[in-house]
Amino acid sequence: MGNGQLIIFDTTLRDGEQSPGASMTRDEKVRIARQLERLRVDVIEAGFAAASNGDFESVQAIARAVKDATVCSLSRANDRDIARSAEALQDARRARIHTFIATSPLHMEKKLRMSPEEVLEQARRSVRFARNLLDDIEFSAEDGYRSEPDFLARVIEAVIHEGATTINIPDTVGYAIPELYGNFIKNLRERVPNADKAVWSVHCHNDLGMAVANSLAGVKIGGARQVECTINGLGERAGNCALEEIVMAVKTRRDYFDLDVNIATEHIVATSRMVSQTTGFVVQPNKAVVGANAFAHASGIHQDGVLKARDTYEIMRAEDVGWAANKIVLGKLSGRNAFKQRLHELGVELDSEAAINTAFAGFKELADRKSEIFDEDILALVQMEGAKTPDDLFAFVSLSQHSETGEPSHAEVVFQHAGREVKACAQGNGPVDACFKAIESQVNSGAEMLLFSINAISGSTESQGEVTVRLQRAGRVVNGVGADPDIVVASARGYLNALNRLYTQSDFVVAQDGAAI
Repeated sequence: MGNGQLIIFDTTLRDGEQSPGASMTRDEKVRIARQLERLRVDVIEAGFAAASNGDFESVQAIARAVKDATVCSLSRANDRDIARSAEALQDARRARIHTFIATSPLHMEKKLRMSPEEVLEQARRSVRFARNLLDDIEFSAEDGYRSEPDFLARVIEAVIHEGATTINIPDTVGYAIPELYGNFIKNLRERVPNADKAVWSVHCHNDLGMAVANSLAGVKIGGARQVECTINGLGERAGNCALEEIVMAVKTRRDYFDLDVNIATEHIVATSRMVSQTTGFVVQPNKAVVGANAFAHASGIHQDGVLKARDTYEIMRAEDVGWAANKIVLGKLSGRNAFKQRLHELGVELDSEAAINTAFAGFKELADRKSEIFDEDILALVQMEGAKTPDDLFAFVSLSQHSETGEPSHAEVVFQHAGREVKACAQGNGPVDACFKAIESQVNSGAEMLLFSINAISGSTESQGEVTVRLQRAGRVVNGVGADPDIVVASARGYLNALNRLYTQSDFVVAQDGAAI
């Protein structure tokens, strides 16, 4: 197949955001998009412009902020969606419209209630309409892997003829097996007479844990030259193909794939942390490439081998993907310039000097309570500051709590509600429960808690706790994140952060049919 370029298409901000509770604010999306640009991804799928005003504004803001990558918006195969995408992408230096329609018998009959001929005609018409607005058009056959190959080949030939420049064959339900999926794409490419006029793309879901393997088979066997993936494999159900695994597989086994990727791999870990902290989806310690244990050799035999010659057990170098060789970075005597320099090394760009000053003040306050500040502490600090918006109704002020074995815990929380200071007290089954009950006694949100988790940011008992609180109310699910060396305070911050999202993101609407490419 010869040497070539593998295009990395990141859909963290679109498909990744469809994980329950992973919805992000516009500012958070822009910050992640800037980080994806630093990572040098080729295409950033910024959202689904027609889904809601909030989504439209996010796509528009990303199109304005991103300079190097292509910015893409998803659309169903209709003129309204496509026109809305084109409008949102107006200010992008490089823009792509991504349109899709289901092509499997099951989806056409049950979801679309359309005949195959109607689907073919709608696919053709929508690509023609999109091509009149932009030059870069991607077409996805939703549930492509479960489609009839003859019919799918007819649809693909037609849309390439109408000007589609990328053809994506998704395994929407995560049903594929690597060898079968690779051959499915190979056979399609052989069957479509104008196949060479478009870049072929794969988009695999991880329901059977094979999204990365299936995608790589689509590349190696099938000849695909674009992979759609997300940071940390974030995505609905069991998630998507993980960007970091695809990239490092292709780079580490270049002998086999014979392909290049544009990715600046040293930014992988910082990007992973940013997405994890923004969404509240914690990365498991044994996750490939970005998990805390990915380069930790606990076994004595392995440690001995690594000390003698690194390549005995390490196929990649930790620093190649952005793990800092020297973990402890700063202490209470570190100055503003050292802090600013460290932010730069971590790939964190703050928008203004005022934002740097606020983050530095938070750093000094933390350094008074904690002798050693780790990279993870700094990332958590910046994330906490970045999570605040002018629309926030609630802000943490202070907390005191008492707990004793065999007795109910008692908490007193002071927080701001719409600029007014509120004091709340409650008893509970443990200090965190008491703290949440105290807040609820004043807010009365009526939200149901779906998840509460605590994660130590670094290894010691002095570590900050990072708390994720997932709330649901009236069918909407939000995540709040809080960090503090006191885990009860971190919990209160996380709860108030979740309430802010519950009350300020009311215009977020989950895209109806777009849910499942």
